[in-house]
Amino acid sequence: MALKDVLEYIARTLVDDPDAVKVTEVLSGSSVVLQLEVAPDDVGKVIGRGGRTARAIRDVVRAAGTKDGVSTMVEIVG
Repeated sequence: MALKDVLEYIARTLVDDPDAVKVTEVLSGSSVVLQLEVAPDDVGKVIGRGGRTARAIRDVVRAAGTKDGVSTMVEIVG
């Protein structure tokens, strides 16, 4: 499963409007930057209290990237 698909799956399960979830993959040298875009009402759900949910999402995607030998970073665009 591609990193983009992992992030998209996680985000779609968290938000109220899964059709508004959009993940853009940007190659930056030897690393991959995944930009997560959700509906404005769902930004708080993706970030979570104190950023805990966002941190957990980043950890899971980073672990999946490490498994594939790729350095990853997740940006929540909003």
